Amino acid sequence: MVSTGLVAALSQSQDVRTFKKGPDYIDPMWLGAASGTPCYNLDFNTMPEAELLALYTSRAQGEMSLIEANKGLYDGVSLDGADSNAALAKLLKAPVILVIDTVGTTRGIAPLLVGYQTFDPEVNIAGVILNKVGGPRHEAKLRAAVEAYTDIPVIGAIGKHAELEIGERHLGLTTPAETGAFRAKIARIGEIVGRAVNLDTLRNIAATAPALSARISPTIRAGRKVKIAIARDTAFGFYYADDLEALESSGAELVFFNAITDARLPEVDGLFIGGGFPETQMQKLEANTSLRADIKAKILAGLPTYAECGGLMYLCETLSWHGETRQMVGVVQGDAVMNARPQGRGYTRMKALGGMWSKGDEVLAHEFHYARVDNLPKNTKFAYEVLRGHGIDGKNDGVIAHNMLAGFCHLRHSEATPWATRFVDFVRSKA
Repeated sequence: MVSTGLVAALSQSQDVRTFKKGPDYIDPMWLGAASGTPCYNLDFNTMPEAELLALYTSRAQGEMSLIEANKGLYDGVSLDGADSNAALAKLLKAPVILVIDTVGTTRGIAPLLVGYQTFDPEVNIAGVILNKVGGPRHEAKLRAAVEAYTDIPVIGAIGKHAELEIGERHLGLTTPAETGAFRAKIARIGEIVGRAVNLDTLRNIAATAPALSARISPTIRAGRKVKIAIARDTAFGFYYADDLEALESSGAELVFFNAITDARLPEVDGLFIGGGFPETQMQKLEANTSLRADIKAKILAGLPTYAECGGLMYLCETLSWHGETRQMVGVVQGDAVMNARPQGRGYTRMKALGGMWSKGDEVLAHEFHYARVDNLPKNTKFAYEVLRGHGIDGKNDGVIAHNMLAGFCHLRHSEATPWATRFVDFVRSKA
């Protein structure tokens, strides 16, 4: 919420571009909505440093760029910090602003900040924002401790505000599309955060970041255009901005549809259903019988289709949650069942088995799903062998049937795994 508020406040007077560290989908929705431009993910797991740097420099074309980290500054999978937020800050030569939850803390903030500074002196910690401050007296004590023991400037202090809270659930924050009057919500968050943080100081800190140069991959030369339908609504919406751009540069015209309200698919050559929250919308998805029937008929007739996570669940026979079962599309011969605990969570590594357009010896992806799929036939054909992670059954992911590939793992288009180009080529070959 601090990042979203800063972007909303800054965007009132300048062009702000946003980025999110890691494989998150929901935070980029908020950041993108606040800036009015797409938010891009920077993830060491799916891209080497050179490619990640190229992605950043090619998209950081505004007056200012804000990169929201994930977890803490030094957190990551690797013990040596090679994939941490600190590593990203050093790669991009970006100054760091620490946002510190100050609940129950006064003088103790000083050794925390000193420890963060000394842990890796190459990281430029340029400022701190005090968050969830209890009041003026609490703020004064915090500022005094920071000023007495560190050389880090306090650039803002944000009090506790109910308006800065957004509902959470099993997969994280609610999305902007599910939040009533979200534009007004974001504007209000921007007002609160903008008043609490010295934006001019933040701009001056950002201005110290040096210009970067990197090899930019050439635009893919597209072949014959094809149309690909993409579900985007309150049930489905987990898409990487640069993946959608890769689909377009590979020769696809993207046609978005609403799986809850549209009666039929648009006239297209292919179909892509990403992740999301079909379980929270399953009554409405079931009620749209005409669209479910249309999707089933077209997939059975050979429509090239790719589905990830929530999309896989939607294509199953049924979806069950909280003791309730609803009918879904029915082209994946299994039943999606929501669980109380995650069934698969984290970075995955898979071996492509060569089915359909799944090529390459190794695929790096990620998964985060509470669902499992029961009752799959024993002769189910899979696209991937899971080497790290869970996938569908702990060993495999990516159900292949007809011209459809549907799995739990989320792919990311990259030079090593150019799935978007391969999928467009596959669609084109079947059109």
